[in-house]
Amino acid sequence: MDFELSDEQVALVDGVRAFVDGRFPMATVRSLADEGGVRRELWQELADMGLFSLRLPEADGGVELGWADAVLAFEQLGRALVPGPLVWTHLMAGLVPGAATGETIVTGIDRADPSALVEFPRSIDVLVVSDGAGLWSVDASGLTIDDLKPLDPLTPVGRLAGPLAQGEQILDAEGARHLRMQGAALTAGLLLGVATASTDLAVAYAKERHQFGRPVGSFQSLKHLMADMFARGEVARGAVYAAGVTLDDPAVGSVERAVAAAKLTAAEAALGNGKTCIQVHGGMGYTWEIDAHLYLKRAYALEPAFGTRDDWADVMADLLDALA
Repeated sequence: MDFELSDEQVALVDGVRAFVDGRFPMATVRSLADEGGVRRELWQELADMGLFSLRLPEADGGVELGWADAVLAFEQLGRALVPGPLVWTHLMAGLVPGAATGETIVTGIDRADPSALVEFPRSIDVLVVSDGAGLWSVDASGLTIDDLKPLDPLTPVGRLAGPLAQGEQILDAEGARHLRMQGAALTAGLLLGVATASTDLAVAYAKERHQFGRPVGSFQSLKHLMADMFARGEVARGAVYAAGVTLDDPAVGSVERAVAAAKLTAAEAALGNGKTCIQVHGGMGYTWEIDAHLYLKRAYALEPAFGTRDDWADVMADLLDALA
């Protein structure tokens, strides 16, 4: 399994990073909190960049890349805290009309989830519902959703207040199982980006902030904290890249095991680094003006998507038990 990025992958990463840095600076990202997390024209630009159609065949208007490439792109989206139901819309490209081109914004929900929480309720066009029989497409315009106060200001949530229609089936149970693993891998890519950005933010502050006549980053205790942040991120990077490679070529190993490792390590890295970033900033880290809290909140918002850490830990335990 080769984790060395090809020249094409380096160009992809550089291109996506330059795009999100230009179109989603932090001031713009923060402003989206007042717009339900999604601005249609920016969403259209994401689609025009090919981020939703990345894996579609060229004949269908896509770029025909693989899961390893998609994971790299989503890492950059996570690093910039780009909001919106990115993973669901990407997964539904080719399955839900308009998802690939940015005309249709899609999110998903488990029919059996007692919380009945829907993300980005004021922005979505289609709600994808999963159950034991597969995946179903439901027109969001007919749904009644009560707004709730979100943990992440850029990930608004609401609770379904009315009946949920059966909808139109788009995948059977086996297809839905595979899609859950694919969604978990892409979410792990977002979490890896969050973990990396938290580290960068902490290191930059530690270089700039002076105390007792020298940068606080020169203090041994903070060096240890930031070294741990870097180590968590690099462990997650290996697991996330491995999940992308394994999805592309299941012959190299167990897809389920690779995805479980990716989601577990990436979530731990994003949450751990988000907390440490706030700690490195000291008292200022708790303020609204400092961006550190946005990374931690996004990590908490992403952690349950396509299976929580506990869910994937159970999967990993079952796989290890089977080997034993």
